[in-house]
Amino acid sequence: MRALRAVALLAVVTGVTAVSAQEVLIRNAKVYTVSDGVREGTDVLVRDVKIVALGEKVQAAAAAAVVDAHGQPLTPGIFGGLSQIGVVEIGAEPSTVDGNLTFRGPGAEQQWRPEFDITLAFDAQSTLVPVARIEGITWTMLTPVEGSTIMAGQGAAVTLDGRQDAVFPDTRALFVAMGIDGKGLAGGSRAGLYMLLDQAISEAHSKAPLGENSLLHPAGREVLSRYLSGGRVVFNVERASDILGAIAFARKQGMKPIVFGGSEAWRVAKELAAARVPVVLNPLRDLPYEFEQLGSRLDNAALLQRAGVLIAFSADDGHDARNIRQLAGNAVAHGMSWDAALAAITRNPAEIFGLGATHGRIAIGQSADLVLWDGDPLEVTTIATQVWINGRAIAMRSRQTELRDRYLKAGER
Repeated sequence: MRALRAVALLAVVTGVTAVSAQEVLIRNAKVYTVSDGVREGTDVLVRDVKIVALGEKVQAAAAAAVVDAHGQPLTPGIFGGLSQIGVVEIGAEPSTVDGNLTFRGPGAEQQWRPEFDITLAFDAQSTLVPVARIEGITWTMLTPVEGSTIMAGQGAAVTLDGRQDAVFPDTRALFVAMGIDGKGLAGGSRAGLYMLLDQAISEAHSKAPLGENSLLHPAGREVLSRYLSGGRVVFNVERASDILGAIAFARKQGMKPIVFGGSEAWRVAKELAAARVPVVLNPLRDLPYEFEQLGSRLDNAALLQRAGVLIAFSADDGHDARNIRQLAGNAVAHGMSWDAALAAITRNPAEIFGLGATHGRIAIGQSADLVLWDGDPLEVTTIATQVWINGRAIAMRSRQTELRDRYLKAGER
């Protein structure tokens, strides 16, 4: 019955696409607003790209496409984490990887390029986009990874609706590698990280001509200076002492810090809450892959939530972004509240990266990024029966489903 309902629903929303999705009415849904509780038997009216009505017996235009949710859960679109969706196709094939800058040879250590903008390499037609999208993921934060230097470059939030001009304005962030990864790129010492960062910031503030031993190029100096006036800077950092060091450094330099990784963030939860520094983490990390992660524990997210830290979830790889609901479900299993776990993959990341006014909740005026589920959204066996991005129903197909349908024998389905 679940499969039949999904097929029937797809037939309805296919009609939505045909009429350009001017108006869509989703009737009788269990609406998880992620701001105003759960509303049973509720209608949601979408006009063009926004939610315009929310309530019982909502009226729509005669030409509107009507979808009966049959009381099933409706949530905001899911955050895809900090990922390389659309900039990395196959990690083991260099020709499909655009996620970092790697310079080699003499002077490579002086090739700091904060002006590197990973969004320019985004491919909306990447096979990873529909793979993530049919799992309810409607947007992600494109994230460069460290290459030759600790300053990986810039990223931004992008929609996954298939258009090439996908970048959300005012969502840019600068990414900096700290801890073990960073110290290996800074002469082998954590102290070297701060030494080099201080030099780069001095160059960004200075008006003097850059010399041959400068870390930055003119364009990099201009870009970095913008982040020294309240810009978002994401520090990839795990150890508790490194987290405190990154926060203190960022505050001193006028940056708005975000912790990414945070395996030991629970140790400094009170300090993070007091400083109002958000943490983006993988709640399934419970084994210390490095010495800086010795304090990893499965209730990290729950402890941070109780302390009042704003948290969001992210998988460790863009190919795993579709598993983010499983991360949230495991956080609930280890002490986090269900509502807080849903917020960590919807509302919270939107607030962290500058989209809180338009994304992450189901409310009048919000962007119509919506997902209809056939069960509990945080259960691993639940599937998304339909996804809307900007009010338009997306085709619930990916290369993986097409290969399945092509090669799976009819009797095995």
